[in-house]
Amino acid sequence: MLTEEVYMPDLRKDPILGRWIIIATERAKRPSDFGTEPQEKSDEKLCPFCVGNEKKTPPEVMAYREPGTKPDTKGWWLRVVPNKFPALEVEGDLSRTGEGMYDKMNGIGAHEVIIENTDHNKTLPELERKNVEDVIWAYRDRTVDLKRDARFEYILIFKNQGKAAGASLTHSHSQLIALPIVPKRVKEEMVGAQNYYENKERCVFCDIIRQETKSVARIITENEDFVVFAPYASRFPFETWIIPKKHDSAFEDIQKHEVIHLACCLKGILTRMNKVLNYAPYNYILHNSPLTTSHLPYYHWHIEVMPVLTRVAGFEWGTGFYINPTP
Repeated sequence: MLTEEVYMPDLRKDPILGRWIIIATERAKRPSDFGTEPQEKSDEKLCPFCVGNEKKTPPEVMAYREPGTKPDTKGWWLRVVPNKFPALEVEGDLSRTGEGMYDKMNGIGAHEVIIENTDHNKTLPELERKNVEDVIWAYRDRTVDLKRDARFEYILIFKNQGKAAGASLTHSHSQLIALPIVPKRVKEEMVGAQNYYENKERCVFCDIIRQETKSVARIITENEDFVVFAPYASRFPFETWIIPKKHDSAFEDIQKHEVIHLACCLKGILTRMNKVLNYAPYNYILHNSPLTTSHLPYYHWHIEVMPVLTRVAGFEWGTGFYINPTP
């Protein structure tokens, strides 16, 4: 009897640029990969994220649910489950090996899905503010828990909304990936921030906040704890950043009043984008400091929101430049 061969993901290092690539063959089994299927229709009976379909997902690792209800049953209003088609596998020991001149390691990590609410058709900005707060608390709680695993060096939290932004299911959800390395993009950001700090003895993010709030030209909104603005060198049309006013490099240190104000900002900016951009697909990412660091004087955790309105083409791939048609 033939059995399907199981391939474990691995990470391979580009020897020229130093970036790591995840080779995850299991991801090719997703319905949306390598095909031309239309956007999945809104069918609650088939959706694995809907109430009553809890057995269609891997066992939950965390949930906010009614007291007395059992895991993987009804009674929840937010669930976190392992991704059914993970980029990395949580089981096993981290092993680095060489393949001639090339470096690689086995694909150890955690890949989780945050199911943000029970309503199949409600997107994140359409939720009540309290529900958006719960999503943020889930980000924080999972970060704190996974931070205890010594194999992991970085946690990336992100959201893909809409098929063009990479979402394979329509039910509103975010994702979390815990990595055994710090991504090159994050390293570049941190090195730039550290160089600025060493040259000027000031945090570049704090300076950006001071300049933007003073000029107000690119400010979208702000409250007691956060400022929302369009970056001076935006890569994409309507790119938006949400940064805490208080210097803090670790998202997991967020306090209750900050969660409330962050929920207001996140819900508000996504609602505005829906109105202005006619529900355009978007991505957002939460950039945090590496798990092995704490209280860095030169770095701010922050959220970057990027509507998918343009395509990255040959010039961008060849140069690393971005062409943004909006000032």
